[in-house]
Amino acid sequence: MTPYIELSNGQVALAALLIVINGVVSVSMGLRLEKTLAIASVRTVVQLSLVGVVLSWVFSVDRWYVVIAIASLMTIVAGFAAAGRSKRTFPGIRAIATTSVWSCAWLLTGYVLLVVFSDLPKWYEPQYAIPLLGMVLGNTLNGISVGLSTLTESLMRARDQVETLVALGATRWEAAAEPMREAVRTGMIPIVNSMMVVGLVSLPGMMTGQVISGMDPAQAVRYQIVIMFLIAGSSALGTVSVVVLSVGRLFDVNHRFRIEMMRSKPKQ
Repeated sequence: MTPYIELSNGQVALAALLIVINGVVSVSMGLRLEKTLAIASVRTVVQLSLVGVVLSWVFSVDRWYVVIAIASLMTIVAGFAAAGRSKRTFPGIRAIATTSVWSCAWLLTGYVLLVVFSDLPKWYEPQYAIPLLGMVLGNTLNGISVGLSTLTESLMRARDQVETLVALGATRWEAAAEPMREAVRTGMIPIVNSMMVVGLVSLPGMMTGQVISGMDPAQAVRYQIVIMFLIAGSSALGTVSVVVLSVGRLFDVNHRFRIEMMRSKPKQ
């Protein structure tokens, strides 16, 4: 089997030329995304380069508290990003999103590290813990952000119905049941769609990287199956968590819908 190719900075620069395609599309169609594309490209290079430096240091230090610190920072960023993607906001949305991401991603990643990968010499093995958590956070973030946006929009559309049900004696959970179901269902759609076509239409990045690095394809497939189920479970739990916590925030103890708390974000 051919060993993986060590890429030089020049080869990476050649690959970076592909972003010109996006620029041409933007200019030709008048999308006005040139500046955004340039910023995104620079951020991609800088952020990933910094990650490479940090991970090299973390692997060499090999201390549990360093892994926990890095994982905590990643989780906080993911929680804030999830809250920031919602079209509407309300007081406490960042705390709710971060709590949901933190609890679900860490719980299920911990399960995989301690139970599924039980042969690991250390529970905090940086080579496994940080990449696994990173993949889980990224996908859970997507589910949570979609769930949040759907919930707030659904509650706004169903305001009259929700308030009528509350007036008739329904609890907040009964009044908001349909918007909650819609939000959870929508939040789970991305990972379900990914699972439907994985291996047929797309080869996930982790599996591709392992195969390129020389791992037996059968082993790479097993790893990817574990990752897909881990992501699916965390996305589902994260979406349910953020929806439940948000409804608890948007309704008071008397089950009154506090619609005045929600406000639309200004258009960029």
